[in-house]
Amino acid sequence: MPTAKEIRQEFIDYFVKEHGHTFVPSSSVVPVDDPTLLFTNAGMNQFKDVFLGTGSRPYRRAVNSQKCIRVSGKHNDLEEVGRDTYHHTFFEMLGNWSFGDYYKAEAITWAWDLLTRVWGIDKSRLHATVFAGDEKEGLEADEEAYRLWLELTDIDPNHVHRFGKKDNFWMMGETGPCGPCTEIHIDRTPDKSGRPLINRGDPRVIEIWNLVFIQYNRDETGHLHLLPAKHVDTGMGFERITAILQGKESNYDTDIFAPLIAALADLTGKRYRGSLTDLVDIGFRVIVDHIRMLTFAITDGALPGNKGRGSVVRGILRRAMRFGWEAFGLREPFLYRLVPVVVEHMGEAFPELRHQPLRVQEIVRREEEDFLRTIERGLRYFAQAVQRAQPISPERLATGEVPEGVRGMISGRDLFELHTTYGFPPDMTRQMARERGLLVDETEYTRLLAEHEEKSRGQPTAQQVALQVSGSLPPTDDRAKWFGLTGQGTVLGWIEDNRFVTTGRLEMRGEDAPLVGLVLDRTCFYAESGGQIGDRGYITTSTGTFEVGDTQQLGQTVVHLGTVTAGYLAPGQLARLQVDLIREFTRKNHTATHLLHWALRQVLGEHVEQRGSKVKPDGFTFDFSHTGPLRPEERFRVAELVNERIYQDLPVTWRELPIEQARKLPGVRAFFGDKYGEIVRVVEIGDGFSREFCGGTHVDHTGQIGPFVILSEEGLGKGVRRLTCATARQAVLAIQHQERLLSQLSGRLRCAPDELPQRLEALQEELKRLQQQLRRAASTDLQAAADRLFQEAEQCGGAKIIVGEVPAAPEEQMRQQVDRLRQKAGSAVVVLGWTDNGRVQLLAALTEDLVKRGLHAGQLLRQVAQVVGGGGGGKPHFAVAGGKDPSKLSDALQLARQLAQRQLATHQPT
Repeated sequence: MPTAKEIRQEFIDYFVKEHGHTFVPSSSVVPVDDPTLLFTNAGMNQFKDVFLGTGSRPYRRAVNSQKCIRVSGKHNDLEEVGRDTYHHTFFEMLGNWSFGDYYKAEAITWAWDLLTRVWGIDKSRLHATVFAGDEKEGLEADEEAYRLWLELTDIDPNHVHRFGKKDNFWMMGETGPCGPCTEIHIDRTPDKSGRPLINRGDPRVIEIWNLVFIQYNRDETGHLHLLPAKHVDTGMGFERITAILQGKESNYDTDIFAPLIAALADLTGKRYRGSLTDLVDIGFRVIVDHIRMLTFAITDGALPGNKGRGSVVRGILRRAMRFGWEAFGLREPFLYRLVPVVVEHMGEAFPELRHQPLRVQEIVRREEEDFLRTIERGLRYFAQAVQRAQPISPERLATGEVPEGVRGMISGRDLFELHTTYGFPPDMTRQMARERGLLVDETEYTRLLAEHEEKSRGQPTAQQVALQVSGSLPPTDDRAKWFGLTGQGTVLGWIEDNRFVTTGRLEMRGEDAPLVGLVLDRTCFYAESGGQIGDRGYITTSTGTFEVGDTQQLGQTVVHLGTVTAGYLAPGQLARLQVDLIREFTRKNHTATHLLHWALRQVLGEHVEQRGSKVKPDGFTFDFSHTGPLRPEERFRVAELVNERIYQDLPVTWRELPIEQARKLPGVRAFFGDKYGEIVRVVEIGDGFSREFCGGTHVDHTGQIGPFVILSEEGLGKGVRRLTCATARQAVLAIQHQERLLSQLSGRLRCAPDELPQRLEALQEELKRLQQQLRRAASTDLQAAADRLFQEAEQCGGAKIIVGEVPAAPEEQMRQQVDRLRQKAGSAVVVLGWTDNGRVQLLAALTEDLVKRGLHAGQLLRQVAQVVGGGGGGKPHFAVAGGKDPSKLSDALQLARQLAQRQLATHQPT
């Protein structure tokens, strides 16, 4: 039986060695420069520019095994994952491509040859489908493919079938490249009677390979035009073909998943039996599937979060945890323990997994710890929501839209509470509801979510109040903002009392008068956007002066917020504009954010993405995705890289391009979720090492920025960090401040500044010595208490029951004492409890003979922990737990003694 590794390599070698293809490594599951996709979902994604005619490759034939994630959109089969044998969130797509080289004859011949000659699949079980045409679309049937199947292969002629557009015509999107496809299906019914089941979603007759013939381009009117070059794009699910070649009914029975299933069995003490209805078996499949998706997604830079792909990653992780909780009773982090299994068994095919596996583990573990704080309360709330569910109204039942078997509806408010208070992803709650025959009131949920988001924006500021105007406003030409601090424009009117005024005079008011929004036809003022604050300055006409305190954008209109400080202004007047010189410092800081973004990705990795910024004259903040604080050496290296680029005095340039053309620029940063127009501005530094979509103002050369320093770092939430930085004069002031602190510190420690590291190291060694003395004292006290408990232990059922309270000590010392007590007793139940920092800690252990008799430390301790208001558990031999009520510790230990007596009496030695 071939291994999965051999199957993957045989596919690649067949096309490389026998048919002259170039092996192309898998691209990241996080699409590069394609904001239209959350995740890479097909092998063709990395070649999309070739199909669109906007890019090229140095080869015309390609083959690879592409990492894919399908969890959203038309490919969203998340509900099925774990409940059948073949749906997955993460999978590999084996594929071969022709870019204007070979076409249908070769693709069909080679596919048949590989399946039947190389892999030896029974020809009588294979069926091919071809495009039957579509009169409505004016698409002809693919008679060529039908003929080639009969002429070039020895397939049974009765096994070539015609299907319509839904099954056998492939489209990249509403517009763009498209063409007919031919699919190869395998009949796995015992008597080969599966012909009627083709394309019916039956697991006994499944598609194994799709050969797409890209020959048309669909324009915006829907018309099809023949492409100048025809391409081939094929895809075959690796997990599916492996199951077939290994003779397995389920993908989960292959050696792709076997190591993960074995590892999860060791963690849980449960056995996988392959049932499609048993909760434990469903849990096995869900967890081993999801941990593969999580490991690959996080490795490639998709970190758990609340928006975009981050919310998908977090949702998948929490879905896996939910099955761990419900199917296996797991009450502590466990997913992170499976990450090394994924890395070990897939790291050879995908070496990027081996780069930072500990970082991936840490991210998963932290996410698990976060969700464990709310999952139990959330499940209780969900159970109450189920009890509150209302029957489906007769009117809605009459529409026929309610699925069969649905008996009620959970309120939208309950879905909202589970989402916002308990962290339950809405999709997870919906699935839990469906499992119980319930729907969710989506209308109420959508309304509550919209209200919540509106409240989250806060009350409007004075500036925002000035912008609350109904009706249309004239657009402003603000291109001059990129070229200087002065300009001219014509006064068109002003916003006042929620009205756009275009007649009369705008005169001086009292000091407490509200701000007014002045509108001109042209301006050189920068309106706040992209993290850069709005400009300040003065607008002067022949009759008056208007002081601008802020500049904001309202649609296509630039609004200058401020007051008249002299005379008056009137519509139609020519105005002179002067932006405050302080904007020069803002320009320096904005260019520095681009350099910082580049440097962070160089030092920390490609997972870093900008999450926000605030660019002001006196400095800036920069928010970015990362799992934890920067190490000192990382922070130093980031600042060093930024300053190196500044000192090189590199040119800073920009250009405006159509968005599709801009996205194809190498290394351009286009942020998923941002909204861009048809034309975008791209800011480049140097030779293009930094290239971003940006509408802000920048220096002409990096040397104009001056020195750069990182002032501070903080965490903003899960997976998001913030750096506060300064440049130019503010950076010099910060450096001087640090020098003063250094001088004060060296004075306190009575050493020269360059001797501070050695002095601090000496102090740390002294502290370590004192701590060791404390640990030795604690160890002595702990051993004395353990010896006392051993002497007081009662004998029951041929074993000692050693239960009692001990003084707090490090966990390692506790484990040593437990091992000592078990060894000394020979046969014993050991339960120790202690208080530490206001919390209860519990530990239980059994000797091997008692485990064989059927006793279980984890089950025993789980009941004991409930007495002190906590939870926990573990394996049969050893378990730990915690609680929050120290006053109940003696009661808990008494229960432990009683449970041990009961279990020893029940499970007598044989």
